[in-house]
Amino acid sequence: MRTGAIRAAITATSILLAMMFASAAGAQPFAFSTGNPDGKMALASRPDSPGKPEIEAADDFVLTSETAITHATFTGLLPTSGSVQAITLEIYRVFPLDSNTARTPLVPTRVNSPSDVDFESRSSSPSGQLSYSVFGLASSFTAANSILNGIHPAPNQTTGGEGPVTGREVQFVVTLTSPFVLPAGHYFFVPQVQVSGPATSNFYWLSAPRPIIAPGTPFPAGTTDLQAWIRDSALEPDWLRAGTDIVGGTPAPTFNAAFTLNNAPLFFGFSRQPLSNRIGVRLAVHVPSAGKLQALDPEVGKPGKNGHKAAWFKTVSETVSRAGVAHVTLVPDAVGLKQLATKSTIHVAVRLSFTPTGGQPSVRTISITWHRK
Repeated sequence: MRTGAIRAAITATSILLAMMFASAAGAQPFAFSTGNPDGKMALASRPDSPGKPEIEAADDFVLTSETAITHATFTGLLPTSGSVQAITLEIYRVFPLDSNTARTPLVPTRVNSPSDVDFESRSSSPSGQLSYSVFGLASSFTAANSILNGIHPAPNQTTGGEGPVTGREVQFVVTLTSPFVLPAGHYFFVPQVQVSGPATSNFYWLSAPRPIIAPGTPFPAGTTDLQAWIRDSALEPDWLRAGTDIVGGTPAPTFNAAFTLNNAPLFFGFSRQPLSNRIGVRLAVHVPSAGKLQALDPEVGKPGKNGHKAAWFKTVSETVSRAGVAHVTLVPDAVGLKQLATKSTIHVAVRLSFTPTGGQPSVRTISITWHRK
């Protein structure tokens, strides 16, 4: 398969999976994509590490309701030598939120820039906040222009960029085991990748078309797709527009960056233990984040030998404040006890669902066994 076809297939698959989960769950879906890389710009973006000061590249997205960001992808270049040590994902709001508006900026403008400080952040180190995989898309990919060191305060911000850069084209696929739960609003997404090796070994985030084209996701009506911004630790807390400020020209180019976000389900595990002092089962459910956990009888009203008119146990709902273990105790109700009166053992289906705050439910149907005492 050609590289472009592989890239399109991965992007399309990410969006399709999100839509499938949304349809199955009946919840309000969120899936956003800026589309495929266009090869025009490569933006360095890395956390602070020895010999490599921090660089942040940012591109925006909009939420129309409270949403849990549970999965993300972003596409960029890795050097032919050096390995990925860690990744960090940050969310910024739009200036002047979370910013000092009394100071004088050292850049042409802060209008529509990311704020001074991040709103939320997740990292692969320490572990537990996210997991990620890296998929190779092309062994060699060249972006026509790049920004790494040429990030300067005004009036020396317009360098034109640092020219072409070549590397391995890869896509990072991230599961946020601690989701970003964000209210409705306009945000910037900032992925950073730490790469081992000398200062020349860096991750570059690839640009995507602006305005967004298929298979990208249009911005909601009445909102504006802002261009990509970038800063380093020396420029902080200010930001520069990658196209308008750094590349320059008349007219100056503007860029998006290649990424996707969605609120697809987060999966959970469980274990079960019979109650020693009465009939019933205690489930220990390992939930990945804050949200709502529910256990119900899925056979109520179903035709056939397994269906029954009334539930054999009461529905249990638990609000979970954070990731960890939630306990659910399931005991037979009057209908269930009546079933046990005629049988020494019954097998009961349980529909378990976990819904992250602002996300979509993950559902598992399991079987438990009750024995008459």
